[in-house]
Amino acid sequence: MDYQEIINNLKPEVEGLLSTYKQELFKLRTGRLSPALIEDIQASCFGSILPLKQLGSISAPSLRELVLTTWDKSYVEGIVSAIEQSGLGLSLRVDGVNIHLTAPTLTEDSRKNLILVLNKKKEEFFQELRRLRDKAWKTIQDKTQTGELREDDKFKGRDKLDDLTRDYKEKMEEMAKNKEKEIAG
Repeated sequence: MDYQEIINNLKPEVEGLLSTYKQELFKLRTGRLSPALIEDIQASCFGSILPLKQLGSISAPSLRELVLTTWDKSYVEGIVSAIEQSGLGLSLRVDGVNIHLTAPTLTEDSRKNLILVLNKKKEEFFQELRRLRDKAWKTIQDKTQTGELREDDKFKGRDKLDDLTRDYKEKMEEMAKNKEKEIAG
């Protein structure tokens, strides 16, 4: 196994981390609502815990409104309870099988709080990225000590690893900047 294989094995993990990061950013409520905000909220229906996206269709008829049309009227109570417990601060209105969710206008304080949450999430994902990088670096060092990698390859591997980490960190940083602009309005 050479250093490139170790880095290639790391790429899917880092891609998965980036994908999860992107999903977490979607969940941060800004001036406009996205179905991604609620689709993974878990609701209890008939003794099962299911994400909302499996219990109905979610649409966004306007910037500050979502409509969840449930597949069955009996789901409504469990869904409403799950949304209320999610802490998103959305107001709810039930109309038969439709659940209308409306977001209040963001205040300056709520925008500042959202930016703090954004920065906290960003730092958590940066730490996870560093953890993945450190794990791969340790593997490279271990392979060097056992003689499976040459000393030159160890340092080439470290440089490639640093490049990969920097690229993904920059992508995450750019996504966070865009989300911050969105929050600021």
